[in-house]
Amino acid sequence: MNRIECYKNSYETLDENFDKDLSYIKIMDVGRSYLVNRVMDHIQSRIVYYLMNIHVTPRSIYLCRHGESELNVLGRIGGDPGLSLRGKEFAKNLAQFINDQNIKDLKVWTSQMKRTIQTAEALGVPYEQWKVLNEIDAGVCEEMTYEEIQEHHPMEFALRDQDKYRYRYPKGESYEDLVQRLEPVIMELERQENVLVICHQAVMRCLLAYFLDKTAEELPYLKCPLHTVLKLTPVAYGCKLESIFLNVEAVNTHRERPENVDVSRPSVDALMTVPAHL
Repeated sequence: MNRIECYKNSYETLDENFDKDLSYIKIMDVGRSYLVNRVMDHIQSRIVYYLMNIHVTPRSIYLCRHGESELNVLGRIGGDPGLSLRGKEFAKNLAQFINDQNIKDLKVWTSQMKRTIQTAEALGVPYEQWKVLNEIDAGVCEEMTYEEIQEHHPMEFALRDQDKYRYRYPKGESYEDLVQRLEPVIMELERQENVLVICHQAVMRCLLAYFLDKTAEELPYLKCPLHTVLKLTPVAYGCKLESIFLNVEAVNTHRERPENVDVSRPSVDALMTVPAHL
């Protein structure tokens, strides 16, 4: 209330009659009631939708990737594989972790891909599948290793390293495409209370970047390791982040950006930051 008194020195209350030609939304008591006036275009309507769905109820959002997959072990990207033995062990540990948290009215969301569904099945609770949570589409590079991409598509590999956020795989997607695809999930996360999202590396990076206010340049390189739960708790002006490793080893799938991103670079430079795999 003291803060509101201070605001009165610099701000003037909108008047429903005097300001009737302006576009605005009034929010009373953080969602008790709204007054929407002259919302005229798509961007304004999306802003209104967003503001009418956020809330300040204490809650936590849990983000994790699926358990280690059969293709993760081989260093292959994309595809729709099942879980490895360690991935199945992680799913069991995730079930125990969630049970120990004793979370009220937890909702569980997955993609429509086998590896997230198998991870959720171990929880023994209802879950909802979202197609928009599917992993980034790698197009012609689906199920290839980084070494194979460098061998068969060296120019594409270099172009992606130059601008990983905006680069679009041939016949596939970019991170920029993925951010737009995930808008409905982000909007719904703002509406919900406690949610566990079991997703994929690129998807998790996008969601994490939104809640932690990361830039487009930072987003594609955020570390989202396998078998680790990230707990996000919204607080004033940001999000508190906790990282919980569930004690099941997994292959590393994080590739740092190499220093040499020139299209004429030698393969040894292109593959310098590729994580180890079978």
